[in-house]
Amino acid sequence: MKVFRALLTLAALCGSATAATYTVKPGDTLYSIAKATGVEAGTLMKLNRLSSSTIQVGQKLSTGGSAQPAAANRPAAPVAAAPARGSAFVRSAATRFLGIRYVLGGTGGGGLDCSGFTMNVFRQMGISLPRTAAAQWGAGSAVSRRDLRAGDLVFFNTMGRVASHVGIYMGDGMMANANSYYGRTIIEPLFGNAYWSSRYNGARRVLN
Repeated sequence: MKVFRALLTLAALCGSATAATYTVKPGDTLYSIAKATGVEAGTLMKLNRLSSSTIQVGQKLSTGGSAQPAAANRPAAPVAAAPARGSAFVRSAATRFLGIRYVLGGTGGGGLDCSGFTMNVFRQMGISLPRTAAAQWGAGSAVSRRDLRAGDLVFFNTMGRVASHVGIYMGDGMMANANSYYGRTIIEPLFGNAYWSSRYNGARRVLN
């Protein structure tokens, strides 16, 4: 009888562990959800097979693992180390300009092109960048692909010339950019995207 009761208890405990999900609310962004759930934005995109950072109100996102037991029944979690200064600054600044429509030559609220986007993001961090992608290619110092970190400018040949497009590396294999195909500023995979990986020129570091 004791064994039977133990099995019932174990089954109840196992049945209570359900896949953890998050329901998107008005005002949410992929990065605000990542901060709230403690799951990297890139991981959220992979778990939910998202091709961009665009999400819809009411959408249920898997956050991986299992739902946690009530706070009163679990030990306090250790305090996590603060994120790198550059990473935190870049994510905060870039998020302010996500979802803005793509406009060739745009540098303001009416729309942004690729270099207008990077210029506005870095202005939030007190860094002045040149106006065009080609000019930004000459800023800062070169960075190898294996040493990329959040805040590095990443460049692509999309028009038959070096540095005709620029984005911002966000970490975890993702980049933020003004994407003319999607018609807005988004976060999307960098090297996991055949289009971008085949056109990658290199990266420059202007944020120390």
